Amino acid sequence: MSNRPASARPRAVRMFPRLFGALFGPSGSLRLIVLLVLLALGVAIGGHMYGRRLAAGDLAERDTTIQLLRSEGEKLETRYNDQLAQLAALQAKLTNTHAALDAITPSENTYHINPNQSLVVADGHLTIGLIGPPTNEKITLNINGKQQAMAAGDKLRITPDSSTVCQVNLNSFDMFKAVVYAACEMADMR
Repeated sequence: MSNRPASARPRAVRMFPRLFGALFGPSGSLRLIVLLVLLALGVAIGGHMYGRRLAAGDLAERDTTIQLLRSEGEKLETRYNDQLAQLAALQAKLTNTHAALDAITPSENTYHINPNQSLVVADGHLTIGLIGPPTNEKITLNINGKQQAMAAGDKLRITPDSSTVCQVNLNSFDMFKAVVYAACEMADMR
């Protein structure tokens, strides 16, 4: 035992002795469990509501961003379509310019011959003329006074003299012209 009187012994100081007794007393364990469950339920509901408020702010920001991106996407698509139309117009203009340039300055040794027209070609070694209108499959060319029936893609090898060999290719033809390639070179002397 202790030599100290009972009033000198330290006592546990309780702030809410009735609450403590009600919770931790003989029938208080059920009350404590109910209180803890209610506290946990309150924290869960409060956390859920706080999370919904945060999510609502994020959803509103997301919806705004989606609207901005949609409008920007539509602007870009319109711009893309405008550029495609501009590109198509420029491509057509380039094609027309190339056609006009080819009509003015044909490729080297390539000649456009109209019906009933004759041209002196290949440095003066050949005279080529288109006789009459073309048929569906062939045309008739007069090459140095000899008539030759040719289809598109046909090639002729002609020797106007012993030192020169010429090649004549019919590239294409239609109702209004024939496109002919004609070139000559020196023959091999063997």
